[in-house]
Amino acid sequence: MRLLIIGDLYGQIGAASAIARSRGAKVAHVADIEAAMNALRDGQGADLIMVEVREDIEKLVTMLMRERFNIPVIACGVQNDKDAAVKAIKSGAKEYIPLPPNEELIAAVLEAITEETQSVIFASAAMAKVIGLADQIAPSDASILITGESGTGKEVIARYIHKKSKRAKGQMITVNCAAIPENLLESELFGHEKGAFTGAVARRIGKFEEADGGTILLDEISEMDLRLQAKLLRVLQEREVDRIGGNKPVKVNIRVLATSNRDMLDIVKKGTFREDLYFRLNVISLNMPSLRDRREDIKPLGEHFIEKYSKANGIAVRRLSEDALAKLAQYQWPGNVRELENTMHRTVLLATGKNIEPDAILLQGQPSLVSNNPQPETNNEQRATSNALVGRTVDSVEQELILDTLNHCLGNRTHAANILGISIRTLRNKLKQYGEQGMAVPPAPTGTE
Repeated sequence: MRLLIIGDLYGQIGAASAIARSRGAKVAHVADIEAAMNALRDGQGADLIMVEVREDIEKLVTMLMRERFNIPVIACGVQNDKDAAVKAIKSGAKEYIPLPPNEELIAAVLEAITEETQSVIFASAAMAKVIGLADQIAPSDASILITGESGTGKEVIARYIHKKSKRAKGQMITVNCAAIPENLLESELFGHEKGAFTGAVARRIGKFEEADGGTILLDEISEMDLRLQAKLLRVLQEREVDRIGGNKPVKVNIRVLATSNRDMLDIVKKGTFREDLYFRLNVISLNMPSLRDRREDIKPLGEHFIEKYSKANGIAVRRLSEDALAKLAQYQWPGNVRELENTMHRTVLLATGKNIEPDAILLQGQPSLVSNNPQPETNNEQRATSNALVGRTVDSVEQELILDTLNHCLGNRTHAANILGISIRTLRNKLKQYGEQGMAVPPAPTGTE
């Protein structure tokens, strides 16, 4: 856990730093927002930012988003300053911590961030096999290609491997190759010098340099453009990067992990992914099973998410009834663990009574997808559905389907694209088109695409 503190926290920076370090965090301190951004551009990464409310938090959040630093911001202020707390949250801060700092409160925030990236929960033999292989290969420096459907937990297992590796004390840096536009991905990976292109107002260290001494995870590598694949191959072969606009290569000491939700051999045959790069990445292959192939994990994962979101929303933790568990077990989970998490989040908010009952669990396509043997619709139901579509354009039906699916997924675009059967790039282009037409498009949750 890397904590970056901005400002002196009203004279409480020493106490806050001591609490964070006692919980295992590495703490860095800068005077203001500009210094913070310069530190991040220079490769001093952070998993969490604490900033005093006297700073311009809206400006900080905007700059982080514009330069693609996905780092949660926690505001800190004097205990009785309620107006400042409300303003900070509205400006984009994830939480407000009153000062003087409370040890348990800061510990809870740090643990929440750590838990998000390191939890591996399972009870199935299929996942036990995956964990066994991960334990075996983690100590090596070999590149690993992790495959599996969207939402199966490929990034979770990648973080598990890093934590078990000899590079565990170094950083693990993640780059989502599908979520970053092609014209920005090269700079994101390899960095750039000031003035290298329009908008390059300062030098920025790329993710490969930031990961020096640790691990870099190239998430959804199959979405990378062929031109950039050639440059990546050279980096993997030579272990050096060329910043855009730079005049000499920079050596890097990194381990490379990559993920994909596609059939890699198929896209190699189609010519959209380089064969030499595939073999360079695929020294060891690890396949994540779908949730429907590891149904024993539904209960422990569901209970974990219920507890997580109950605490996050200040709600008493309810238990799943036997009927509710049966409903979850019968569903096919096209969105895998990510869909289960979203479903449990919704369930926590909708449940009433002592336990969670089936009626609080809303599943995609209810009721036909809840059962493995769905009952056919009556002729009247089919006729009503057909009549509702007659007279509408294909574009309008497609638009409604996309937006409804996105709302079902709580704005998670990767999950929505998986359910819709389209690429995340296609979904992003559709949403951009709808936004330009003046439609309200659900925003992606922070840190997701």
